[in-house]
Amino acid sequence: MKVLVVKMSSMGDVVHALPAVVEARRELPNLKFHWVVEEGFKCIPETHPQVDEVIPIAIRRWRKNWLASLRSGEIAEFCRILKANHYDLIIDGQGLIKSAIVGMLAKGSVSGFSWQSARESLASLTYRRTITVKKNLHAVERQRQLFARLLGYESGGLVDYGLQPATVDSQGSRTIILLHGTSWDSKLWPVANWCSLCRMAIEEGYEVLIPSGNEGESRRAEAIAANTGATRLSSIPLSELISIMGTCSAAVSVDTGLGHVASALGLPLVAIYGATDPTLTGIHGDLQTVLVSDHLPCIPCRKRICRYPVEANSSKIYPPCIEHITPEAVWQALQSQILKVNHPPE
Repeated sequence: MKVLVVKMSSMGDVVHALPAVVEARRELPNLKFHWVVEEGFKCIPETHPQVDEVIPIAIRRWRKNWLASLRSGEIAEFCRILKANHYDLIIDGQGLIKSAIVGMLAKGSVSGFSWQSARESLASLTYRRTITVKKNLHAVERQRQLFARLLGYESGGLVDYGLQPATVDSQGSRTIILLHGTSWDSKLWPVANWCSLCRMAIEEGYEVLIPSGNEGESRRAEAIAANTGATRLSSIPLSELISIMGTCSAAVSVDTGLGHVASALGLPLVAIYGATDPTLTGIHGDLQTVLVSDHLPCIPCRKRICRYPVEANSSKIYPPCIEHITPEAVWQALQSQILKVNHPPE
């Protein structure tokens, strides 16, 4: 049976669908999975042992100039590749109008979340079969239930992302990676806090890596590295960064896609949340501690830019919702998670 998964973005959303694929292949070993994914995230399903073929799409790039993308023939070539196979089932795991359109372009029967369950309800009108899954479940569980009910098996058991560290075994490593970059200003942790955390880790004999992508992340990484002795990583392809992450012993992350990848790799991890709610789409795993602020009435605001009144912010920390998540608290939580790996219970 050949199944097409339409789960294009964001990075965290792509990672959330991996356990559903792993569970489906475990229950139905003869399944063949093809996956439509944004070109920037294609390395995630490409390196996954349960995914047979990846079809990159470039909506994020195409929408900057649709006319040029059409004239170049790139969109037509994508459609040709998409239509090259007939699928027994097409699963739109994203539940958006754009993902529904992509599903309709492929050959096969498209199924997905129901009107009540889809992120954009209108998308469900394009599906031949719809499944109602509670919206108050974590995204990982929603994907597992969607796949299981469409493919006819019972979902359950431990969550398995199916990813393995890409290079050497991280056991025994003394390297911590700090995933500080995020697309929302309201999800950032202050540079001063990152610097304090770096110093704590370095004093304990750890090497600290600071990755950087865009210009803003590069400036932040440079500031942290310059003040602590941490190692700043230059902008590298996502596949290379994931390989490096697979050699680390632990990670600290804000609410960002790379944090989901670190969790999927099984790294001990502390995740810092303020403006966003980790309940439904947060970093998810057995070796993760999620630190959440709750001392302000606006938490979680789910806003890109903090609107908390400046005059009310006595701490002068931006965003103020992470005031109570101190470097000391993060380091203590991370040490506890590392200890679980180094000294597992008998």
